[in-house]
Formats: sequence, structure tokens, C-alpha cells
Amino acid sequence: MQKLLELYKQWKGEEPANVQQIPGAGSNRTYFRLTDSDGKSVVGVVGTSRDEDHAFIYLTEHFTRRKLPVPRILAASDDQLRYLQTDLGSTSLFDAVRGGREAGGRYTLKEQELLKRTIRELPNVQIRGARGLDFSNCYPQAEFDVDSVLFDLNYFKYCFLKATEIDFHELKLEADFRLLAKDLTNDEYEVGDCFLYRDFQARNVMLDGDGKPYFIDYQGGRKGPYYYDLASFLWQASARYPHKLRRDLVYEYYNSLKDYTEVPPVRHFANRLSLFVLFRTLQVLGAYGFRGYFEQKKHFIDSIPPAIQNLRELLNSSSRFDYPYLMEILKQLTELPQFQQIEATASRADGYKTTELNPYKAHPQDGPATFSKYDAQGPLVVKVYSFSYGKGIPQDESGNGGGYVFDCRSTHNPGRYEPYKKLTGLDEPVIRFLEDDGEILTFLDSVYKLADAHVRRYIQRGFTSLMFCFGCTGGQHRSVYSAQHLAEHIHEKFGVEVRITHREQNITQTLEAAE
Repeated sequence: MQKLLELYKQWKGEEPANVQQIPGAGSNRTYFRLTDSDGKSVVGVVGTSRDEDHAFIYLTEHFTRRKLPVPRILAASDDQLRYLQTDLGSTSLFDAVRGGREAGGRYTLKEQELLKRTIRELPNVQIRGARGLDFSNCYPQAEFDVDSVLFDLNYFKYCFLKATEIDFHELKLEADFRLLAKDLTNDEYEVGDCFLYRDFQARNVMLDGDGKPYFIDYQGGRKGPYYYDLASFLWQASARYPHKLRRDLVYEYYNSLKDYTEVPPVRHFANRLSLFVLFRTLQVLGAYGFRGYFEQKKHFIDSIPPAIQNLRELLNSSSRFDYPYLMEILKQLTELPQFQQIEATASRADGYKTTELNPYKAHPQDGPATFSKYDAQGPLVVKVYSFSYGKGIPQDESGNGGGYVFDCRSTHNPGRYEPYKKLTGLDEPVIRFLEDDGEILTFLDSVYKLADAHVRRYIQRGFTSLMFCFGCTGGQHRSVYSAQHLAEHIHEKFGVEVRITHREQNITQTLEAAE
């Protein structure tokens, strides 16, 4: 710490007025915010690995010359174990989209726009950042290759797969690992030099006051395929990006990539991306296994179920993977009882409430349903009206906009015959006429199917009001018959309260709810 203060004084010409330690990243480096008497601050870093610090300093200075959105190195010690960089503030993309993440993937439009701005900027760093870059300065290796892939796959095998106690054939699994490693490192559409960020995630993106993204913690980067970073960002287990948003972000990235290099065909791009999603998922499971199962860190244990869900969705997608034994083992992995429970999500931090009172079976990618003020307010009351179209459709009094309006005028009208002109659809002669003719029965058969499904769903959701209206020429025969019969049908089948109003006949009736 003292040597860092000496470096600051040498650069600034005076000691800082205030020193505050700030949270670090994944490495062993320690970070401090050093503030002068005018309130202007810089970030001071104390490292433990010269090679790692050298990689960050070299990459940062190179990216700065390329005018990329990264911090600037202000001063560094001779051994590069201490350095000063510009202060990008305290708002990370991870913090800015917390509400959507904690709501199980229900991101607001503002949060989605921040994600899109970030993903559009990534090709700038990957492609322009690679131009003129001496990859020999990268740490711990210069290039993404077969050996590094096999290292990560074996990390998954020993730190995660073995811990689940699934029985597997080592040699068969190793053979598929080698095929996967070969496919990941060979691409007929390879674009040449590309900077693989390696740890591209929301925590490593800082936002300025206007929401512009700046990139940090890329010291583990190397030469490699751009698919890796896209998979790392969009399939991060804790982010819970819904399918549509993830698809939109891939689209944004692909179109931004066109501005920097020639892109492969869409189908090839999608297939290659799926391959890297598979690899990245296995890679993070290996890390979660080590940090969770062996180091007993709760955060990593909690991250395993959503990572397994990512794997489950990938295996159930249209993507094809030519590694039959590996696929067999992964399918067994996703079916283990300890991974069947999907983590429940909390209410949104930004005020949007979610509800478990939802009768619909949602896809895991969609997250929980938002809260409706109409849910669980029951019991349900069904209102059934008959009316004359000449006097208008009955008005809804509940405030929810009404329900069904059925036109009975396509059926045979008994009002055209003298014996029935002074009778209604409640009278036996009219009932006999309509039922002997049969058209009204066919009509009501379809109505019952619609009504039954609707009433059943409203009861499940705890809604309080549903309205059915039947209209005919005079509101006397066909509409009255239909309204009365539907009301009695609903009451008999569901036992809810039904209020009947034959408006033009000035008749009302209530069928009380069953106890």
C-alpha cells in the first residue's frame, strides 16, 4: 500500500486526500480509490502476479491507442505490480440490470437497451482491438487452442461430473472431448486475428452517466474465436436472459460484427455459437463444482441449478452435436433429482411484482408471471343477459370490459309465428319449438365449450366477474332461451353464483353459489 501511495505522489505531485479500498474482481489484485483535495479520483491497483499485471497494462495501453472504451493507465511502477488507472465510477452493467435478473429474466426496456449497447460494442474490442496486438503479451497463454479446451473439459469432468457420482466410461468421454476440442478450434470461416476477451460478463462492464459501456478485467484475454465471448455473456447462468431477449442480443451482435469484418452465413454462425455455448456451459460447471462442492462457497452452489437449466435447454434445442457419448452423459446429468428444482425468483427490485398464482405452465425461459391486481380476488360471479340488438348491447358494470356477446339471430325465430308472439323463451311452447327445430341446441353446444373453459380459468385465477350476453331481434325468444340455459348450465356444473337479467322482459334472477 505504501508503495502505491508513493506512485500516486510521484504522478500527482501530492499525497491523496482520501484512500478507500473498493471491491475487487476475480483476481488477487487489490483496488483503491485515491481522491485528491478537489474531489477528483483515480483507481490504484496492487497486484501479486507480474505477468497478469503486465498483460493488463499492455492490453490497456494498446486498446487506448485504438481508441477503445477502456480505462487509461496513468502511471505504473517499474515492476508493474502497482499502477494507477482512470476511475470509471461504481456503476457496473451487472448492477444496472439487477432488477431484471432478480425477477428471473423480466428485463425492462431500459435494461434491455443497456445490454444491447454493450453487445454492439463487443466486436469493436474483439476485431479492432486485435489489430497490431502482440499476443505474446497475453496471460497465461497467447491463444485459444486444443490444450486449453481439454484443460477446461477435464476441469468439468473432475470438479463437477465426478462429484455427482454419475458412472461414466473415461475413455469414451475423453474421445468425445477431443472431438469437441478439435471442432472448437477449427472454423472454415475463421476471420483471422480476433481478441477473445475470455471473461466477458456484466460485472466487467462499467457504465458512465450516459449509459455508455467501458470494459475492464480483460487481462486473461488471448487470440481466439469471437463466439466464446458471446456465449460467455448471453448464457451466464445467473443472468437468466429469456429466449427472446437472448435472440435479440445475438442479432444485435451479428449485425454489429458486420461493421468490422466479413461474417459467416447465419446458419453457420448459429451452429458455431451453439458449440461454444455447450463448451462454455461445461466450463462454468467445472468452476462452480470446484468453488461450490470443494471450497463450499454458497454463491457457486446456488449458481449450479440455473447453469444446469441452460444445459437442459441446449440439449432440448434444435442444435445437433456429434458427440453421442458426451450427450448421453449430459442428459443423465440434467435428469439427476438434485437439479430438478428451478430456483424461485423474487419480486423485481424496480417494483414489478411477480406471482406464483398462475395456472399456466410457463416455459423456464419466460420466468414468473407478473402480478395482476385481478388475481385471487374471488369468488367468481357470472352475469348472463338477454337483450334486443335494437336497444343496444348491455353495459358492463364491473369495470373489466365485459365478456362474450353471442348473436342468436342465425337460428330459427319462433317470434315469426302467431302462437308464440306473446310468449318468451321461458315458456314451454317456445322451448318446445326451439328444441324440436334443433338449431338453437347446436348453437348452444359451441357456446358451452367456450363458456366452460372460460369459467374454469377464471375460478383458477380467482377472478370475480364474467359476463355473457345473448342478443336477438326482440330480446324475447331465442336470446332469453339461450341466456337462461347457459346460466343454469354454469350454475349446475361449477356451483358459482349466476345472476340472470332478461333485460327486455324486465326479469332478474339469482342462482346462489353452492356452499
